[in-house]
Formats: sequence, C-alpha cells, structure tokens
Amino acid sequence: MKTPNDFVMGVATAAYQIEGTSFGKCGPSHWDSFAAKGGTFQGQNGDIACAHYEHWQSDLDLIQQGGFDAYRFSVAWPRILADGTGQVTPEGLDFYDRLVDGLLARGIAPHATLYHWDLPQALADHGGWENPDIAKWFTEYALTVTDRLGDRLESIATINEPWCVTWLSHFLGHHAPGKTDLPAASKTMHNVLYAHGLATQAMRDAGHKNLGIVLNMEYAQPASDKPADVKAAQLYDGIYNRWFIEAITKGRYPSDVLPYLEPHFPTSWQDQMPLIQTPIDWLGLNYYTRSIHADDGTGQFPFGKSVAGPLNKTSMGWEIYPDGLEYFLNRLHKDYTGDLPLFVTENGMALHDQISANGVDDTTRATYIQNHIQATLNARKNGVPVNGYFAWSVMDNFEWAFGYEERFGIVHVDFETQIRTPKSSHKMLQEINKNR
Repeated sequence: MKTPNDFVMGVATAAYQIEGTSFGKCGPSHWDSFAAKGGTFQGQNGDIACAHYEHWQSDLDLIQQGGFDAYRFSVAWPRILADGTGQVTPEGLDFYDRLVDGLLARGIAPHATLYHWDLPQALADHGGWENPDIAKWFTEYALTVTDRLGDRLESIATINEPWCVTWLSHFLGHHAPGKTDLPAASKTMHNVLYAHGLATQAMRDAGHKNLGIVLNMEYAQPASDKPADVKAAQLYDGIYNRWFIEAITKGRYPSDVLPYLEPHFPTSWQDQMPLIQTPIDWLGLNYYTRSIHADDGTGQFPFGKSVAGPLNKTSMGWEIYPDGLEYFLNRLHKDYTGDLPLFVTENGMALHDQISANGVDDTTRATYIQNHIQATLNARKNGVPVNGYFAWSVMDNFEWAFGYEERFGIVHVDFETQIRTPKSSHKMLQEINKNR
C-alpha cells in the first residue's frame, strides 16, 4: 500500500487515557468520580494510566520511529485549570509546552484537541455540560491553552466526539457522568455545540488558525425493511451522525430528532445557532464500526435497539465495516462540507493482545487499519478532500468504561512495568510511511 506524499499519516491519543492524573498537580475530573462509583471496569481509573507524563520523550520517540508526520493529542482541562476556571496551574502548561516542542524537534506536527472528556470535577459539581455557563467556562480554558501553545500547533480541535460527551454520557449512561436522563442529554446536545462555537470565534478573534472539531460517526443500518426498523435506524443516524454536522454546517438541527429534544433546550437556543455555525477550517471524522437497529417495541423515543450483525467483530463486539468510512467521507463532502478539508482523526481496533518472546502479533489489527486507510484513499480518489489518517492509538491505554481490558494500541503497554513493545501493526505502518 502506498499513500500520497501530501497525505498526513498520524497517530492519536487522549490525555486522561495515557498521562496519569497523579502526576504534575492535575486536578480531579468527573472520570475520577465516575470510576470511584463503579462506572468503569473494576473501578479502574487514569491515576497512573501509561505514565505518559513521565515517559513522554520515549513515547514521542516511538512515534518518530514509526515515521509518522503528525501526532494528535488532547490537553487535560483539569491539568490547566484544576477548578475548571480561575487559577492556572503553571506545571500543566509547562508540560504541554515541553510536549509540543518535543514533537517539533522530532519533525512531528502537533495537532491538539482541547476537550477529550475529562471535565474538571468542580464544573461537574455545577451541572457540567448541562449548565449553560459551560460555554463561557470552556472558552476561558480554550484561550488559556491556545494563548500559550497556539503559535506552534498545526491544528486545534475544540471538542472530541460531541455524541460521546452528550448522548452516550447523559442518556445511555455509559460514560461520565453516567446519567440516563433525556432532559439532561438534550441540554448537553445543544450546549456542547454552543461551547464549540463560542470558543472557536474567540480563538479566531485572538488570531489562532486552523480551527476545527472532531465528530464520530457510526453507520446505522435497519435490521429489516419494516417501517419501524427503518425509523429506528433513521433516528439513530439523526442523533449520532446528523445532529452535530447539520448544526455546524447548516445552522439547524435534524427535523426528525428536534421535536424530542427541543422541549428541554434553553429558551435562547435559537439565538445561539449562528454562533454554532461559526466557520471551521477543517473537520475531523472518527470512525470505527457500523450498527444494526430494530424497533424496540416500547413506543418511546428513540424507539430502537441495536442487534448483532453478521460481520467479523473486534474484541468489543464492534462490527468491522471499512465501507462505512468511505461512505461517511463521501456523504460529508457531498451533503455538508463541500471543499472543507477532512481528516480521519481516529480509527482503530480493540483486541486482547498477548505479548510473547516474539513480541505482539496483531495481524488482525494491521489488516483492519490497512483496509480503513484504503477506504480513506478510495474517497480521496473520488474527489473528497480528505487530507490525512490518524490511527487510534499510539499505545494501549485506559479505555474509559472498559478500564485496561481493551487494547487499541499499535504499541503494547505493560501497565505494571510501563514497558512499551511495538506490535506488528506499528511495524506495518512504519513500512507504509517509509515507502510513500
């Protein structure tokens, strides 16, 4: 497989999953309290994780050895502002200063994400993403970070995967804060976009460039051609895939979903839509799987349930469907983004990897990644302005509610010793990057 010379090949991580919150005066986040209440596998948390805060230099060496152009990382909000607002923690900004400079010294472009789910606990105590003041809190934080680092960042993403921040965490309850409440989820579905728009405009006014957001999308297929199953899949597509991109690019919410959520919105929500539509410079797409939907028989929104599909699956039970990635890149280009540059900002596979004397053979993951890179290149050949692919993830890490049981890394991590071992997928990508 050959990738074009002007096609960015990168890898990605997130702060809470790798850094270790016990290092460097990092404040508490709602993931710490969620884990303490049993929301994660065996109550595991990010206190140590991969101790990246201490091992960042050797971790960047692994990225450089892989021949990658770019590294997508996130900044931990509680590491910068322990209480979410107010007093800045100098050690936090200093850490990311070193990280960015370390990337540049190795010829790796730094792509920063400002929010990858680790909300400061102090803000969670005041309602978190349900509180309409979250937009002001987030904008203050965004400016604090970008005023220090923005001159050296290749790109800045406001928020990673708003669907996970909102629906997964406030309606389905799988992520912090673990709520299962439609009014709460509805408020967050709007507030997260308003925070994105307000922060984007403020950063642009401050002179920062190459601003975007990262959306995750999941191919939604009806279990049959029955109207009820088709409706269930369509609503899932509306909540998961269309809600955020329609607001950002068209200044509106999907008409089939809005009636169920609008009753819980802030009264001024329509006045905030123009700011939500603040132009972005690029869009990131995270893609992993497809899901199949059937009517759940409840007669209550959102009416559907996921059912098992026939395709091969990852260790998390996610179907492997690279065609879905090509579909979304084409769909975004045609229906929403036009000539806006696109990036595949996350894509990867969970496996229960085992280390042996010969290293870690994750050929299945290597094949998965190759097939999804090919799907990305297919869309590019079809005229979609997709300019890069970031594999998830650099290393095995804290996989949120799944704790340390699920491994996505192209580098194996022994969580007891913190020894890193490149897997065969790392070597495969190294060869692709070498032969461009």
